Amino acid sequence: MQVIERTEGHYDVREVKFGMVYRWCPESVAIECDCGERPILTRSETTCLECGGEHADIVREELGARRLEDAAMHPWRWAGDREEAGLPC
Repeated sequence: MQVIERTEGHYDVREVKFGMVYRWCPESVAIECDCGERPILTRSETTCLECGGEHADIVREELGARRLEDAAMHPWRWAGDREEAGLPC
């Protein structure tokens, strides 16, 4: 089993007609499982769906106990001026 990529937790931000929509994307790790599959695992999803292999130890080791910066955890606080959208700050 091999770690391919690690992604930090972040908000996916989309602009809509009357403001912004924030969708949380948890931090994840993409691995190459012994069965050949490449699952993307999170703290709550640690099992390869193809073979049932449990990878909780690797996920815990890779993701650890990191704390995100305030701007990453609360992007709406740093969204800037919204006067053109007609919304209060």
